[in-house]
Amino acid sequence: MIITVTLNTAIDKTLEVPNFRIGRRHRSVAQATMPGGKGVNVARAIKLLGRPVIATGFAGGSTGTRIVDALTAESVLTDFVRIGEESRTNTAVLDPTTGVQTEINERGPAVTAREMELFRDKLLYLAKGAKLCVFAGSLPREVEPDVYGGLIRELKKLGVTTVVDTDGEPLRHAVRAEPDVVSPNVGEGEELVGHEFNDDDERALGIAEVVELGAREAIMTVPDGCYAHVLEDTGPQLYRVRVAEQEARAAVGSGDAFLAGYVAARYDGGTPEECLRFGVACGAESTQHFGAGVIDPQAVERLLPMVEAVPLALPAEVS
Repeated sequence: MIITVTLNTAIDKTLEVPNFRIGRRHRSVAQATMPGGKGVNVARAIKLLGRPVIATGFAGGSTGTRIVDALTAESVLTDFVRIGEESRTNTAVLDPTTGVQTEINERGPAVTAREMELFRDKLLYLAKGAKLCVFAGSLPREVEPDVYGGLIRELKKLGVTTVVDTDGEPLRHAVRAEPDVVSPNVGEGEELVGHEFNDDDERALGIAEVVELGAREAIMTVPDGCYAHVLEDTGPQLYRVRVAEQEARAAVGSGDAFLAGYVAARYDGGTPEECLRFGVACGAESTQHFGAGVIDPQAVERLLPMVEAVPLALPAEVS
């Protein structure tokens, strides 16, 4: 079983609005409303790929009920802790003429110490039957930034592989807990290591620096693929994985689809290179769909031969 943790779940509404302009009145030509939050998006994609997954986290109020009911309708198994405050609603406007998406995300509910303790107990119970656990997304209010770090340490004791996709202080604390994999994008990676990556060499060095901070393996997503510092049977290896750029309908959420593909392949026992290539294929294919975490598994298989994984020399500072 794969667990995905989404502490700040949401209802995500996406509107497709041609020629969107601030301050003008518009009519959408298409819209989608679906349960969201990064971990929920990852769970959706893992389910579409046919691997066993359960989504957990917090769900509050009528919005939380909508989230659970909608995931059930998608045949995604759930086990959320119900909380007193209302889960958030996020709104995004996609302009198909430019490909630009504008997002407005609510802060989310406040979570009490008691509710956090109930979630911890639930996660440790679920972890007894799990192989991997993905911690993804932002934190709701009143939750300490080291929460992922503490949960990672607990799951490591149970032998569960831990994967983290978050940013800011929660990511910094999570890396110190030595998770198996962290997966920032470029901006998140730059913030974590404390400097910008201005070219390919600096991105390669940057992902190795993330590993030095505590993560066993690290993957940094970029628009056409990823950089990855992974462990193989022969030792650490750096990869640049890329695919020809796809004409995207909606690129937002491609990172969640990438992570779902990577985790699904890792669940199956794939080699690091196989997992990375499959993840990149999933991320690229997801850009053809309107809605985060939506992928076509057959289209992923057709795209997979186009994904190239190139081994790179480890930077001298970390080799």
